[in-house]
Amino acid sequence: MSALSGMTALLSLHRSLTLQSRFMPVAAQLTSTYLARRLCSSSKTNDDPKPPGTENESLLENLNLMGVDVRKAQERQPGVFRRAFTNEQGVHQFLQGKGASRKVIAGIISRYPRAITRSIAHLEQRWGLWRKIFKTDEEIVSILDRSPESFFRSSDNVNLEKNIAFLTSLGLSTKDLHRMLATAPRTFSNSLELNRQMVEFLEDICSELGGKNPPLFAKNIISRNLYILIKSTKRVRTNIDILRASLKLSDAELLVLFQGPGAEILDLSNEYLKRNLNCLELKMVALGYQKADMNKLIISYPLVLYIGPDTLSSKLDCLLQGGITIKQIIEKPKVLDYSTQNIKGRLEQLHKVGYDFQRNGINILDSSKKRFDAKLEKLKAFPEEYM
Repeated sequence: MSALSGMTALLSLHRSLTLQSRFMPVAAQLTSTYLARRLCSSSKTNDDPKPPGTENESLLENLNLMGVDVRKAQERQPGVFRRAFTNEQGVHQFLQGKGASRKVIAGIISRYPRAITRSIAHLEQRWGLWRKIFKTDEEIVSILDRSPESFFRSSDNVNLEKNIAFLTSLGLSTKDLHRMLATAPRTFSNSLELNRQMVEFLEDICSELGGKNPPLFAKNIISRNLYILIKSTKRVRTNIDILRASLKLSDAELLVLFQGPGAEILDLSNEYLKRNLNCLELKMVALGYQKADMNKLIISYPLVLYIGPDTLSSKLDCLLQGGITIKQIIEKPKVLDYSTQNIKGRLEQLHKVGYDFQRNGINILDSSKKRFDAKLEKLKAFPEEYM
């Protein structure tokens, strides 16, 4: 039968089904329409493109068999499901060969379905680049399980290789790069030029403050704040200006602060930083302390500005009510790392055994649970030593 006669037959059948549908119940109409569509579509070859907006049925079937949460994946990246060609089976076999379990692979694709658009050659090359930083495949699988986007988001392996070489040239250790890939992987998806701009900006800040070793200054900041390279230079510059205006430090003091613990607050939102500074100042004034006391607290423990105003206020009140002074908090500010509930519980236990904070200090509050419990048992056994 020629192609023309075959098409004529299909059209005749379609007309016949359409005429019959006028006298059929609704359910029968749907069935006849479906059959007509199937008959018409059967004339398409494998090379025919899929109609716009149509999901790839074989892909859906494959993903269901693999245990993927298809609904979640469709919500995350619906465009993937309209592709005529995907590589879900290849990606599954590749990850399985690297030690990933069926459950882990299904979770990766469920959360980042674009992973199935990558070729095996691309995956092999990218895996090799990651293995320059990680010692085992197991480590990489663990990161993919937590954050599949970190590995699959970018398709530019050349850029990744350039960024690894550039960051290594700064003097960052393999450990630094390991932590960066695990916690701030978007750094490696940045263009090389973008990362270079931030490094040059940090070096300029060093020179502006009178520093003698700009490359070391930049390296120290990046080592302490792994997120700095995925923030804008404008944000960092504004935060530096805010802290300079608030703390009234000399250039030399700012230099020490920024390449030390102060580096960890340079990536904060400008508005969040300003709000926390203002709220901390108001709280200190309300407690009867001077701005100089606030500055000492910030300089000794810049991460205090990471803590939300309400949470910080609650912690300070709890400590002060427990007999701790601001001076003691400034000297041992890491006590603010603990939750209000934890601080309150420890204070109650220590008060029960008659612990004297003014005589013995507050080091005991800034200790692990194991060390605190051991210390408490000793206090109960020999209370006279701490009265």
